[in-house]
Amino acid sequence: MSNISRKKFLARTTAAAALPFLPDLTGQDTTSDNTVTSLPENIKIERIETFPVRYPSVLPFRFLDGPTGTGRPAVLVKITADDGSVGWGESVPVPRWSYETLEASVHAIDTYLTPVLTGHNPFDLKGINELMSREIAPSFTTGMPITKSGIDMALHDLMGKVTGRNIAELWGRTTGDEITLSWTISTTDLGEAEDLVKKGLEKGYRHFNLKVGPDPEYDLELVEQVKQIVPDSFLWADANGGYDLSTALDAAPRLADAGVPVLEQPIPISQITGYRRLVDQGALPIIVDEGMVSPAQVLEFIKLECLDGVAMKPARTGGLLSARQQIELLGHAGLRFLGSGLTDPDVSLAASLILFSAYDLSYPAALNGPQFLAESIITEPFRPVNGKVRVPQGAGLGIEVDEDKLQDLVRRSR
Repeated sequence: MSNISRKKFLARTTAAAALPFLPDLTGQDTTSDNTVTSLPENIKIERIETFPVRYPSVLPFRFLDGPTGTGRPAVLVKITADDGSVGWGESVPVPRWSYETLEASVHAIDTYLTPVLTGHNPFDLKGINELMSREIAPSFTTGMPITKSGIDMALHDLMGKVTGRNIAELWGRTTGDEITLSWTISTTDLGEAEDLVKKGLEKGYRHFNLKVGPDPEYDLELVEQVKQIVPDSFLWADANGGYDLSTALDAAPRLADAGVPVLEQPIPISQITGYRRLVDQGALPIIVDEGMVSPAQVLEFIKLECLDGVAMKPARTGGLLSARQQIELLGHAGLRFLGSGLTDPDVSLAASLILFSAYDLSYPAALNGPQFLAESIITEPFRPVNGKVRVPQGAGLGIEVDEDKLQDLVRRSR
């Protein structure tokens, strides 16, 4: 880490530590601003069910391939309360991106989480998160956050269905009608780049995110090609931790000169001093993603001035409660958040859209589920129009699961 005085470091630490965490905002009674203030006591979780599936894909994507085949693995989570109310969530493990797998998520929910959560008040998000952390403990950060996010989303959906409110209303916030998306370019062949951009343009997209690393010379050629076709695009570069530090320090100013506005996850998240050097370099805003799971981690990176923002993924953070806390922390620190995802289908996509709209996302969102996935198990699938997708407005997550479609996909996924 660069040399700083103890006095300066402590001043930073004190300022960052003062940033407020959100209250839970999880109950039935509301204040005048429609924020939830108390817990209903007469409702309990009766049943939690899991439905493992693999969504077919329509385009190749390196994170969706593997020894078990192609497609997007996901675990639909159905939570039923004792009054018959139902909430749906979705865990979206990606073994090539995280250590969590489809099989591990199902086993963890069925064997470890369901027994301790059954009978609990579904509105008590704080208590439920404590129970989940007890049963699947954290190491450096939250244990199995992608798995737990499916539970968190289902609880939010259930709360909204019980109260008749969209989850944004439960937070005392409102949403817009749509979110602007970016089109993902992921290729190791420069000869494919033009066709991939044109596919996005044909679908009405005007903004693009590029997978870069580990070769900056290739990356710069890719950026130049794309910029020639869409010079006014927001062209977000994501290295997925693929550079080493010296390469990242060399690449960042060159990418900036080529017209890239932000650089996401240039190096592995464990290289904390490397992030400090990249932020100090100041060539590009440095956005963190992989491994940035909990509000405590965000707070530490803020204290150490090791980031300029976070690529927010509710699925990565353990769910919506944690994601909201992180966005609030970033806002109070004057830092940015970008909207991103894990090729989210259906339920997970709905949660992300509401979150990003409720917190006034300022940039095109890298939510590429509609780009890469071929099927949907909700009654009104998300279909982007002119590079924008609707924000669900109904109660809970604003979607309804077609259980016949779900059961068919479960059968075909075995």
